[in-house]
Amino acid sequence: MRVNHTFEPFYNKDSEILILGSMPSKKSRKLNFYYMHPQNRFWCILESVFNESIGDTIESKKEFLTKHKIALWDTIDSCDILGSSDSSIKNVKPNNINKILKNSNIKYIYTTGKKAYQLYNKYILPKTKKEAILLYSPSPANCAIPFNKMVENYQVINNRKN
Repeated sequence: MRVNHTFEPFYNKDSEILILGSMPSKKSRKLNFYYMHPQNRFWCILESVFNESIGDTIESKKEFLTKHKIALWDTIDSCDILGSSDSSIKNVKPNNINKILKNSNIKYIYTTGKKAYQLYNKYILPKTKKEAILLYSPSPANCAIPFNKMVENYQVINNRKN
């Protein structure tokens, strides 16, 4: 099934950290924001990394991201995908992240998962010339990695920020 990214990147002129996924899950597309599947560990990981509560609303998530100068988007604008499975992704049209880079203060780029990292390196890195750092995928499909290892892996975001 052909799927289009249905919502805008989240960033502002002060954003210093860009976190890129591959394509939002069906649940995230339905709710119009990032990492909204209830079993996705992204928000819980960030709560642990920054040692603060984020809240369950999209507005509280946006406030947290703004406070910590974090931008969110995805590597893919549209693709063929089965459900929310990264392994099924084909016929990719990448996002042009230069609009974020030109209108913010991005210093570091991270990708959540191997697929996003692979797609970033293939389609986006040649244009931006900015290396990305691979983070574990917080997806429920990546349940083999214990939560404490996830937090340890994502700690690089807070360490670089300070």
